[in-house]
Amino acid sequence: MVKHIILWTLKPELSDSEKQNVKAGIKAGLEGLVGKVPGLLDVKVHIDGRLDSSNADVMLDSTLESAEALKGYAQHPEHVAVANSKVRPYTVSRTCLDFEI
Repeated sequence: MVKHIILWTLKPELSDSEKQNVKAGIKAGLEGLVGKVPGLLDVKVHIDGRLDSSNADVMLDSTLESAEALKGYAQHPEHVAVANSKVRPYTVSRTCLDFEI
């Protein structure tokens, strides 16, 4: 199995209410991919409880069956649609860590 962890920082020009709406959209969009993308076993998007010591706004914690499943997930049309509509327009940075478990 593979863990796929992403940290995003939202655009600073977004208001607090816009950030809350964006984070809710990211969470709903990505967590909604379970059962639609082959090999995607679990998705948790963390948007609440952020401490002031953090330097990211949103965390994706996902589990996939294999490295091949991760490649398929990255290119899956439903994932690409979520990334292009709910994530990329609102973020300024992305950090990724993929590892086998």
